[in-house]
Amino acid sequence: MGKWQEPSRVAVLHCPTYEEVGVEQAIGRGLDLLGGAETFARPGEHILLKPNLLVGSRPSQAVTTHPAVFRGVARHLKRCGAVLTYGDSPGFGTTMGAAHRSGLVEVAEAEGIRPADFATGRSVSFPDGRQNKQFTVAAAALDADGIVSLPKLKAHGLTRMTGAVKNQFGCIPGLLKSEFHLRMGTMDRFGQMLVDLNRLLQPRLFVMDAIVAMEGNGPRSGDPRQLSALLLSSDPVALDAVACRLVGLDPALVVTVRWGQEYGLGSYSHIELLGDPLEPLVVPSFVINRRPGSTTGISGRWGRLARNLVVPRPAIRPDLCTACGTCVRVCPVTPEAVAFAEDPGLAAVGPDAPLIAEPETNPPTAPGSSAPRRPPVHHYSRCIRCYCCQEMCPQRAIEIDRPLLGRILHHA
Repeated sequence: MGKWQEPSRVAVLHCPTYEEVGVEQAIGRGLDLLGGAETFARPGEHILLKPNLLVGSRPSQAVTTHPAVFRGVARHLKRCGAVLTYGDSPGFGTTMGAAHRSGLVEVAEAEGIRPADFATGRSVSFPDGRQNKQFTVAAAALDADGIVSLPKLKAHGLTRMTGAVKNQFGCIPGLLKSEFHLRMGTMDRFGQMLVDLNRLLQPRLFVMDAIVAMEGNGPRSGDPRQLSALLLSSDPVALDAVACRLVGLDPALVVTVRWGQEYGLGSYSHIELLGDPLEPLVVPSFVINRRPGSTTGISGRWGRLARNLVVPRPAIRPDLCTACGTCVRVCPVTPEAVAFAEDPGLAAVGPDAPLIAEPETNPPTAPGSSAPRRPPVHHYSRCIRCYCCQEMCPQRAIEIDRPLLGRILHHA
C-alpha cells in the first residue's frame, strides 16, 4: 500500500445541467476548495488539457467529455495566465475528427486553445515503473509543463469503470494502444500499466465530468445516466474511488484504483470529501459490473482455460451488426480473434479501410454477391478479453456475455 500521510482531497460539486455559467461556477468552487486555480497553473506555463475523446460522438451520447466542462476548466486556467493546448488519441480516427464531432473544436477555437500533436509519439524510459519501464507517449504530453485531465465517468467492459486513471491511456498514440492490450494479457497487468503511465505523466489536476455519465455497455455503446456531479482532485485514485461510490461500486474491484494505491499513485482508503454531500448524489441503480472476478489474473494454460469457460466475452448481436468490419480491424490479436467467415472478404475491410464513426445505413455485401455480408465471428480461443471490439463498435452491436459456467459460478 502506498504511504499517504495526509488524506487525499476530492471536491464534490452538485451540477445538474451543462448550462455554461453553472458549470463554470461549479468548477471554480471546486478549484477554490483545492487551493485555487493558481495551484495548478502559473502565468506563462503551457498546460495540456486531456479530455476523453474516445470517438467522434455527439455530446448527448455521453461518450466524451462535454464541451461545457472543457470550457469551464479552460477559462479558469486562462485567468491564471496559462497557455493552453488540448489533445487525445482516439480509439480510431483522428483527434480533430473526434473533437469536431464532440463539440470541442468550436469551444477550443472560441477560447483560443490550440490542438496539440498527439500523432507523434516519443519513447521514454521510466525506471521507476513497477509494471512498465518503457512507454511511447504523445510528444505533446511529454513537452507540456503540466497536464490537466478531464475524464468522463463511464462503465467499462474491461476495467468496470473508466475515469481519472484510465483517461491517460489516450496519451498513447494510435494503434500502440492495441499493442498494450495484447502485451499486458490480464486485467491486473493492464491496470498496473495504466498506473505506471500516470506515475510517469503526473497530471496536476483531474476534473471528472459526471453530470451525465454512461452506464451499461460502456465505454461507447452504453446509455446516458444523469448523476449531476463534478468531481475534482489532484489524486486520480481518490477521485476514481469517489466516482465508484457515486455509482454504488466497490472501489477495490477496480484494478486502476486497487493498484493505484498499491503503487503509491494515490489513496482510496484515506479521503477527505469537500464541497457538497456525496450521499444525495449516489445512484445505486447505476448499471455497472459489480461481480467479483478472479480469473483474469491467471496466466498460462490454466488461465486460457479459465478465460474460455468463465471470463465474460464479447458477443455480436446479429440483429444490430451491419458487418462494417470495425471490430476486425481493431482486434490486436494475430490472427484476429474476430473475423468474417469468408476469408476473401477480409481484404475489403483490411487495415487501410476507413474506420466507421457512426452506424452505417447500407451494410456492405459479401464479395461476389449482392447479399448483405454476414456478421463476423469470434474465435474465443484466440480472444484475450480486451473488449476492444465492444468498445469500438459503432452500431452498439457487441455486448459482454458471461459463459454458462461463469454464470453458474457467479450465481447470475
